[in-house]
Amino acid sequence: MKRVFLIHGWEGKPTGNWFPYLSLELKANGFEVNAPQMPHADIPKVSEWLSFLKDYVGKPDKDTYFVGHSLGCIAIARFLETLPAKTKIGGAVFVAGFSGRIDVPEISEFYSLPFAPEKAKVHSDNFVMIFSDNDDYVPMDPVRGREGSQRPSASNGMEKSLEMAKQFGAKTILERGKGHFQANQGVTALPSALSALLKMSS
Repeated sequence: MKRVFLIHGWEGKPTGNWFPYLSLELKANGFEVNAPQMPHADIPKVSEWLSFLKDYVGKPDKDTYFVGHSLGCIAIARFLETLPAKTKIGGAVFVAGFSGRIDVPEISEFYSLPFAPEKAKVHSDNFVMIFSDNDDYVPMDPVRGREGSQRPSASNGMEKSLEMAKQFGAKTILERGKGHFQANQGVTALPSALSALLKMSS
């Protein structure tokens, strides 16, 4: 059976945003869906999240897929980096993922610790980055930039998403007017993520 892991971001939860929609649709398409609550989501630590994923996922294979939202994308990328070189997964869909320094002390280790994208992307040929043309969440404000918060407009997040997509050689899908893909921005369903997963798993 094909397994998929839905990984939320900073201050996120597995029942938030469009995860319930995607979970239901994937189950209807025969996937085993796993949407864990990541440990201490309010004050996330790289080592803790990676240790959790290692135990939770077990041994990934070609029928294993990942979907990440925001910080969850970086967690998935770093998890893939730790896998044995010959391990192959089915693919990964990144939604509002980002790369580079964004000046947010609370999550800085997720993007400032050494990372070798070439060691992560070797595990699959199927990577997709879904991003919006009005994501004002990345780069994030160091004071108010938490998932689910409302804050004034900042620099557009497209560049950071495209930067991460380039690292992985990911196919890109532009969604117009979806912000940071959060429920409080009206995004409670994400058909493009479903389509991307169904396509890469067919």
